[in-house]
Amino acid sequence: MTAILEARGLTRRFGGVVALDGLDLSVTANEIVGLIGPNGSGKTTFFNVVTGIYAADAGSVSFDGADVTRASARSIYQAGISRTFQRSRLSLSLSIFDNVMIGNHKNLTQGLWFNLFRRDAFKREFEAGYQSARALIEVFEPALGTRMFEPVGALPMIDRRRIEICRALISGPKLLLLDEPSAGMTHDETSELMDDILLVRERNQNLTIVIVEHEMGVIERITDRCVVLNFGRKIAEGPYRAVAADGQVQEAYLGVA
Repeated sequence: MTAILEARGLTRRFGGVVALDGLDLSVTANEIVGLIGPNGSGKTTFFNVVTGIYAADAGSVSFDGADVTRASARSIYQAGISRTFQRSRLSLSLSIFDNVMIGNHKNLTQGLWFNLFRRDAFKREFEAGYQSARALIEVFEPALGTRMFEPVGALPMIDRRRIEICRALISGPKLLLLDEPSAGMTHDETSELMDDILLVRERNQNLTIVIVEHEMGVIERITDRCVVLNFGRKIAEGPYRAVAADGQVQEAYLGVA
């Protein structure tokens, strides 16, 4: 099986705190991997290093066969990695359409000349973007497709999360990193959102997903494999049930002494 993402000896320090401690982690193309562990175990830091927000202090990251250890966040996005954040990054005053298209800037023609003087081409690009965004949103929630120009701030939390995931998907990434997508939602809303993610995965077999999530029911339901971190180190990996039965995991994460 081909690894689409591979970290070797990945280390990131914040002063005297070692957030990632020589981490080795591999993600196979087309799988859904759950990344779990207690608060402060390095899960979000791993996402931040992979996506170029933080630089690695040591080790390497390769994506789709290329070394991206020192690549900029923009270059990593251009290569095909998109992500969501635990805390919402939506612009609440902007429309659904505007928020989704923020994630598609690599496919948009930019520049004053194009926008002002090539109006027919601009119109065609706008219409194509609208159709793509609407089709994607309707996979998650058909009713949202009729509200494309309404402000996101008027939506409930589950729909805001859907829009965030659509924004990450609109550019057609090969790898999607989801950082606690169920944060702030009820159990029923979480279940609905996981249905959405599984549907997206079913319709796009070339999409690889890594999900950070504290809801173990979510991890058990949608992942092919789990990786467990503690103090920036990998302490276990494998199918959810095997990982959940591991003594180190129970002690570190599940609260079993």
